[in-house]
Amino acid sequence: MLRWLLGAGREPPGLAEKSPFQSVGEEQTQNPYTELLVLRAHRDIVRFLVQLDDYRFASAGDDGTVIVWNAQTGEKLLELSGHTQKITAVSTFPCLASCAEQRPLLLTASADRTVVVWDSDTGRLVERLSYFQSTVKCLMVLPRLGVWLSGGDELCVWSRKLDLLCKAAQLSDAGITALAEIPKNCVVAAAGKELNASFVSGSHIGELIVWSALDWTMQASEWNFWDPSPQQDTQQEIKLCQKPNDISIHHFTCDEENVFAAVGRGLYVYNLPTKRLTACHKAAHDSSVLHIAKLPNRQLLSCSEDGSVRIWELRERQQLTADPVPTGFFNMWGFGRVNKQASQPVKKQQEVTTSCSLELIGDLIGHSSSVEMFLYFEDHGLVTCSADHLIILWKNGERESELRSLKLFQKLEEDGDLSHTAL
Repeated sequence: MLRWLLGAGREPPGLAEKSPFQSVGEEQTQNPYTELLVLRAHRDIVRFLVQLDDYRFASAGDDGTVIVWNAQTGEKLLELSGHTQKITAVSTFPCLASCAEQRPLLLTASADRTVVVWDSDTGRLVERLSYFQSTVKCLMVLPRLGVWLSGGDELCVWSRKLDLLCKAAQLSDAGITALAEIPKNCVVAAAGKELNASFVSGSHIGELIVWSALDWTMQASEWNFWDPSPQQDTQQEIKLCQKPNDISIHHFTCDEENVFAAVGRGLYVYNLPTKRLTACHKAAHDSSVLHIAKLPNRQLLSCSEDGSVRIWELRERQQLTADPVPTGFFNMWGFGRVNKQASQPVKKQQEVTTSCSLELIGDLIGHSSSVEMFLYFEDHGLVTCSADHLIILWKNGERESELRSLKLFQKLEEDGDLSHTAL
């Protein structure tokens, strides 16, 4: 039984043109991604990337097409055309180990009010669902239960055979914008501008809340307070108007210990055991951070509207700085009136709890416009997509050099040149 809860590069079309590998410079000694490969096939903004298996991924966006790529070589494998308007959500339905006859499926939703189901191996259109009265804004697959969900003005549950199992309509005027699975076969649906994932929720006004999935009580929180009412003191200081995007939680990810949140242009690390904000970088990018991911070795990856992709390392502080990290998201910008007495206890608390820092170790500049999201392949590097219509494969330069040397060695061995050289 399934239950759910409610919470609030512009290039001509055609085959991909693979550019030769390019260098991004050697001055970033800690950045392994020193080679890049530019892929051109989309005719509009590329907003979505989804991993299909260990070597393939799919891209989709505003041109309504889905492209399947080889993550190692950048080869264009398939082009799927079935939507008449921009794609609004993408998800995969993997094969179950117990059912060998099942095909790996790719689900795409569009502003044309349809969801198309594809065979991701062949690119064949399996079925088109035109049931919807409005745009489907999010998709989520629960392979263990053999079902998938679509969210928009209504929440629908579908079987793998595409039978409609149940639905809930008229949930919110704004519609459902995100879905996430939590324990005990429950689903959290986020309506309006809130984003929910697992045990954590974040909002457009800078609220980060950790919830219990057992009794749905609030376990911890970080609040961003904003009081628009005028102060009554005679001495008035200029208050800068805070834009919603400056304090909005655009994306976050978690591991066993921390929540990593993208708030406005900054990155913030919230430690779950201590329920404290332990590190932040208020100006991690020049514009809003759109997507972040946790990498191995205490690294964090972020991309932004400023067109950059940056690699960060979470390091233990050797010594506390004189200007420690504030405890709340809003206070980090230092807006409003300065109350020396009120701020003193906060500063003392910050000096005790702040113990980590985010250090920039790599800056990947290749896109000319907003970087919408990225994928991380452990063996094949990074994949980024952008409003410039391009996809870029970022490669580990040292690893690629070794692979090229190995291929050359194998070719020489096959041609017999190695034996002649030895003689």
